[in-house]
Amino acid sequence: MNSTGTNADADSPKPAPSIDGRSQGTNTAEPSPERQVPDSGQDADSDLASSVPGISRVGRIFGAVVAPTTLLTALLYYFGWAHAYYFFGYFGVNSTLLGFTTTDYLIRSVDALFVPMTVAAIAVLVGLWIDGVLRKKLIHEPADPMSRTIMIALTVGALVLVVIGGISTFVYRTVLNQYAAAAPLSFAIGVLLLAYVVHMRRYVAATEHKNQAIGARPWSGAVEWAVVFALVGISLFAAATDYAAAVGSSRAQHFAAFLSGQPDVVVFAEKDLSLHAPGVSELRCRDPLAAYKFRYEGLKLVLQSGGLYLFLPETWTQATGAAILMPQSDMLRLEFYSASHHAGSQGPAC
Repeated sequence: MNSTGTNADADSPKPAPSIDGRSQGTNTAEPSPERQVPDSGQDADSDLASSVPGISRVGRIFGAVVAPTTLLTALLYYFGWAHAYYFFGYFGVNSTLLGFTTTDYLIRSVDALFVPMTVAAIAVLVGLWIDGVLRKKLIHEPADPMSRTIMIALTVGALVLVVIGGISTFVYRTVLNQYAAAAPLSFAIGVLLLAYVVHMRRYVAATEHKNQAIGARPWSGAVEWAVVFALVGISLFAAATDYAAAVGSSRAQHFAAFLSGQPDVVVFAEKDLSLHAPGVSELRCRDPLAAYKFRYEGLKLVLQSGGLYLFLPETWTQATGAAILMPQSDMLRLEFYSASHHAGSQGPAC
């Protein structure tokens, strides 16, 4: 009788049933890919994204205090005002006399901000590309001599830009102030580079310590980013103001340089306007039935706004010329002629 084999089979241990009813045998299968431990690069990247929570907190606070549309409108208004102030200031006219509306300033701001916004967008795009390259190098190979050299170069460059740009922007004029927006832009770039270096060093330190948090209070990140944004915002605001002023002045210089090509204006008036500016000629009409007794030639219309006409004499120069403001009135009549046509004509009759 072969009872031994049967007893051996009966005495052999059976797999214990699992909770779901299946046997718990020896599992020799390889772990699934989902259970594999991610590499340090993935940990570093995720840690990099989660290590600056202060940015989102500052954004929420700022959005709750200031509506984005209101802020954008206020900025456009200010830059349009700066553009108009320096444009008409070149001709000796205070722009506040012209009664510009909010729409007028917003339209003028496009000319003042077109180039800065384009340059800023390109700079952000290039910065993101450079950040992607540097992040892989500095985080995955922090001890590499090239990585150390890059960090030292970024730190020195940031400190130089912060010091020189800050002095030129807030203390006294230096060689940077000879170029529009150079001083505040240098300070803003220096602050951003310095913040980037500080946070990159923290990321590298966190990676080396197995992603353990190192000594920062919960609110310190928000405060730090708020200060960085404030410094950069003030600097960019000053840079855009400088650029708006430069654009306004350059547009005025261009207008004055080609003033002779602007349409000629002949002003008819019921009464003597006593216009004795250089280049302006007055003619008294002899006809007793004429509705307008006086005629003035040699004028160029710059703008009509706020119930006023702004004229410049055809021979206007910044050294000797005078700008002329006239109120709109039924006592005046304006006639316009192209510069080339009126140059060869004898002028209108009374």
